[in-house]
Amino acid sequence: MEIEDVKISRKKPVYPVGSGLLKYLKMYQRDSKLPLAYADLLNFQETVPVMDKNGQDTYWEIPLYPPHVQDQLYDQLKIVYAQLKASGNTRIVQHKVIEKIEFCAFGNTKPFRVKIVNRLNDVYDYFYIKQADASRIYGLELEEILSPNQVNYLYDRDTLVEEHIVGIPGDVFAKTHMSSPDYNQTRIAKEFVKFNERCVISLLGDMRAYNFVMQITPDFDDFQFRIRAIDFDQQFYEGNIKVYMPQFFKENYPFVKLSMEHLNEKTVLQYQQEERSSIVHRVRSERHRIKDLRDASKTQQLSTRAHIEQLREGYAKFYDNAQYIHCQSMTDIIELNVKNVIRQVQL
Repeated sequence: MEIEDVKISRKKPVYPVGSGLLKYLKMYQRDSKLPLAYADLLNFQETVPVMDKNGQDTYWEIPLYPPHVQDQLYDQLKIVYAQLKASGNTRIVQHKVIEKIEFCAFGNTKPFRVKIVNRLNDVYDYFYIKQADASRIYGLELEEILSPNQVNYLYDRDTLVEEHIVGIPGDVFAKTHMSSPDYNQTRIAKEFVKFNERCVISLLGDMRAYNFVMQITPDFDDFQFRIRAIDFDQQFYEGNIKVYMPQFFKENYPFVKLSMEHLNEKTVLQYQQEERSSIVHRVRSERHRIKDLRDASKTQQLSTRAHIEQLREGYAKFYDNAQYIHCQSMTDIIELNVKNVIRQVQL
């Protein structure tokens, strides 16, 4: 495995949801009639920076709203939470209050993070309101179909609502948890290899350590680990193939180093094959859904022609497969990736 400072486009355009994707979202019940729009949350007067416990800037800010605007937003956000979590049943928010809203101008979709608290027991949850970006929605859907993870989100016009994905941020885990004597280092390395393989196949880009979380599950004799992506803004946009390989980002060096120390070439190939087999099983069970998603993606532009040409050449070289040169879109590349995985598993 290698490390380098991979360059990506900092300002990827936000692609609107096209008619094909809108039809798909309605078919699979991802659309909703929300009581507010993303733009409503932009009606703040000023912001206050959010600092972490060490006094470092988190890149999040607390927007300050006029009292009458805030009261209305809080009521609407409780309804949004009920729609996201309970198909609109507002009984689940009877004892909940919105504690705070935070805003991040740093991200492509400039998200708002909402904290909602049960006032009876202080149990809290988060959810996000973002600009609707077609690329991100395709990333969420591919995560649902090709990964072992489920995602929960809603779309309405120019607004995207996403459930919070629980876990320890990858960069925090690497600094404070990875070397724990209670954790099997080989299991962590194995999960990073499998995560890397999923990203390569699904064209999920920019998986630096702060863009994924580590979920830890105690088992009867050990701990199980799963890496989950939390940022889908760089779904199949960039032309550099290394953007879709977490192993190349310098922020992921602790995971790469761990893999090099605890795995050999034979075990890496074994874990890659395991992940490919899992993807094949998921594709077979969701073959109609992935076909509908592919058809929807072909109806709109999601990257530049230059990026598509660069990426197809990169995959042709990486897999030593000239078929990639004929791909006309990013989803053509994913489709060929999946077909090749199916062929490899069947051999």
